[in-house]
Amino acid sequence: MSGKPTEQVSPGDDKAAGGDGSHDQGLVPGAVLDHGRYRLLTQVGADTRCHARLWRAKDGVLGRDVALTILVGDRADADQAANARRSLERAMHASTFNHVGVARVLDVVTQSPGDPECVLGIVIAEWTRGTDLLELTTEGSLSSGTAAALLQPLAAAVEAAHHAGLVLGADHPQRIRVTPEGEIRMAFPGPLPHASSGEDVRGLGATLYLLLTGYWALPGGPESVPQAPTDADGALVLPRTLRPTVPLELSTVAVRALGSPESTGTTGGVRTGAAVLRVLEQYANAESTSTVMQPAPAGSDTRENEVWHTEDPKPDSSRRRKLTIGVTVLTVATLVVLGWVTAGLVGLFAGPTGSSGPSVVLQPDSTDKQRQPAQPPPARPEPVAITEADVFVTEQDRDNREEVGLVHDGDPATHWNTDSYNGQLGTGFKNGIGLLLTLEKPTTITEVAIDSPSQGTRVEIRAASSTSPTLESSKVIGTGTVQAATTRIPVKAAEPTSHVLVWITKLSQDDRYSSRIDEITVTG
Repeated sequence: MSGKPTEQVSPGDDKAAGGDGSHDQGLVPGAVLDHGRYRLLTQVGADTRCHARLWRAKDGVLGRDVALTILVGDRADADQAANARRSLERAMHASTFNHVGVARVLDVVTQSPGDPECVLGIVIAEWTRGTDLLELTTEGSLSSGTAAALLQPLAAAVEAAHHAGLVLGADHPQRIRVTPEGEIRMAFPGPLPHASSGEDVRGLGATLYLLLTGYWALPGGPESVPQAPTDADGALVLPRTLRPTVPLELSTVAVRALGSPESTGTTGGVRTGAAVLRVLEQYANAESTSTVMQPAPAGSDTRENEVWHTEDPKPDSSRRRKLTIGVTVLTVATLVVLGWVTAGLVGLFAGPTGSSGPSVVLQPDSTDKQRQPAQPPPARPEPVAITEADVFVTEQDRDNREEVGLVHDGDPATHWNTDSYNGQLGTGFKNGIGLLLTLEKPTTITEVAIDSPSQGTRVEIRAASSTSPTLESSKVIGTGTVQAATTRIPVKAAEPTSHVLVWITKLSQDDRYSSRIDEITVTG
């Protein structure tokens, strides 16, 4: 899926972007913030409920695009300043949360001397490629299955965040984007100063309502999005009423998740992200959502199965050539087999054609007697189960010890992180940090695979003697540097071992020094 780029917003067009225009002085494309580090590129939206401006910007230090949630207001206004500080504090707490459905918070900063006077603080998050959520519904609503599949990652992120005691603020459509893989993601994290977890659940209901109907059902949305209709009693109209093909349960959960009668005219009933997620999983399309379905015109379901392409497909000459070669080889092989079968049948029914003579008994060749049955191929190395994991250090505290079991839980969406350091290992108070793994049985290890996005992380694979080894007693049997999503490190072990130490000697560097490990697989 490819989305069209969002147009730049000039200072005079801030109303079109959702801003009120009263606090935007100096926030224009090309302006720089935070001591000149971030250069503004394009304003993609505004959350007027908390005087937030949503911008795409360029990080001049690391050379990457980032998403900026810029809190604006009057610095002399005590209430506005206090609300901004509260929002920044909540965003800082969310910086430890990692999930595919939420852009990672990279930094939180207050106003700098060179910033425009209106800036009260900035939340910096990784930039989410893709398209604006509202672009999906500009021409009409989506099919029910596609809407459910799109929303699953965000619903899972909301549920995980609430278990961690965090609020995402997923209740504004311009804070949400759709990735090229066809998944809805919280692109501009940062809840309102006094928002509760219920606001995230209401946001899921409003987003589902938007995808199913093209209407936004919460107050404070952009003026460009039509407000959801209500009946004569002021109650929100069900999506199924607007589109009869919407399944009843999907229609109901969208409205029930929206909450209180005061805000939506509903009686509530859905209060957790897990409840929404269960219904989404039930109705999500089985097909891949790497491409987004073409939006259907309002009131019509005739185009629900068309795929959204921005250009006509081009013929693939290499694929056509491979297909031609494959068909030719298959044809030749088929003719050979048919010929062999035909010859066998002719010989069977025709019998011998030569003159008869004395029978000749063929003696077995001497080499046949020496022929032995074929030996089975050697067993291929297989992963060995990891029964326990612990953080291993030679000094100071053990980083995030309570999460270390996530490196062998079989779920690549979970992970263990080191702490974030100001300096590299070996230059501060730690020489290294490791993960001590206990194997299900003694194994002569041949390979250790590490799933990690932290490129540049350098590790040593060591054979440990027990669950309480020393670094000196652990023999190095392999080394490697994380280069891709999965890094396979060959290991030369002379004997079986029940304990493996993955010793990190160099951390990945972003703004600070830290490394993340999603999964570790030991093969023997």
